Amino acid sequence: MIKALLLLLFAAAFVPPVYGQNERERPVKLAIHGGAGAIPKSEMTPEKEAAYRKDLERALRAGHDVLKRGGSSLDAVEAAIHVLEDSPLFNAGKGAVFTHEGRNELDASIMDGATRRAGAVAGVQRIKNPISLARMVMERSPHVMLTSDGAEAFARDNGVELVDPKYFWTESRWKSLQRALESEKKTGDASHVEAADIGEYKFGTVGAVALDRAGNLAAGTSTGGMTNKRWGRIGDSPIIGAGTFADNATCAVSATGHGEFFIRWAVAYDISALMAYKNMSLAEAADTVVMEKLVKAGGEGGVIAIDRDGNVAMPFNSPGMFRGTIDAAGKVSIAIYKE
Repeated sequence: MIKALLLLLFAAAFVPPVYGQNERERPVKLAIHGGAGAIPKSEMTPEKEAAYRKDLERALRAGHDVLKRGGSSLDAVEAAIHVLEDSPLFNAGKGAVFTHEGRNELDASIMDGATRRAGAVAGVQRIKNPISLARMVMERSPHVMLTSDGAEAFARDNGVELVDPKYFWTESRWKSLQRALESEKKTGDASHVEAADIGEYKFGTVGAVALDRAGNLAAGTSTGGMTNKRWGRIGDSPIIGAGTFADNATCAVSATGHGEFFIRWAVAYDISALMAYKNMSLAEAADTVVMEKLVKAGGEGGVIAIDRDGNVAMPFNSPGMFRGTIDAAGKVSIAIYKE
């Protein structure tokens, strides 16, 4: 009897801790972005900067509130992105840019690092918070990506209230489209005014990555795409491995930038692959992809990424990137330019 008890005690001493159930939990961490290619410093008034910082902090606090209560990284990512989707300042949800035809077409994706399950929607026009519908696709369908009318039919079938497309109309975005159309009329090409002289940043995607107490990673990305986009164009934001990726073994990534390059170079996945196959640190892998591979290819933008130890990397090769982090203690750090 005594021998058996000693064996049990000996075995118990080597049982690994179950994170999320004791004092040896992982430190929670959250990072967000509000798009790369930030407003030029010359046009960033103190009032504008204060408004951006306020909403970025609100998003960080929303995600952190979830994590500090023991919520999952998926819940935190969704909560943080909700705030950014509901803000007219960012090109996602309420602040989405207009297509060539004067519509708002929204894309989003989310991924669970614990299981590598993922969900995405693209080209939706009546979904207030596309990130939540992307998660619903992941959890309530056998698919990864749904698009346009089909995605909205799935939303209705699952009890999601569709909003009037007028909900997404904002004067600043409408004026941006008019300037783009005018430029296109004069030059035959509006691509150069995605940011340029229209007083806005180019790549207005929003995203979040998180590490929860259980050690699980998650990533999510949401966008309205590019001003004056045509023919149902879809960028990297809803594409798993390009704009979003998460794997507990390596990292969680959300990207923002010129989507066509991020798709072709599989940016989000490439960062994870460099960590897995070349044993690079998160910072090394992210810099290699964003500051070397993308620059060589001519692609502009950046990423936010977090690894299983809570390390964060936020490299970007554009003039700026709206970004921020919040740690386990609730300490917030927000930046816009190279600081």
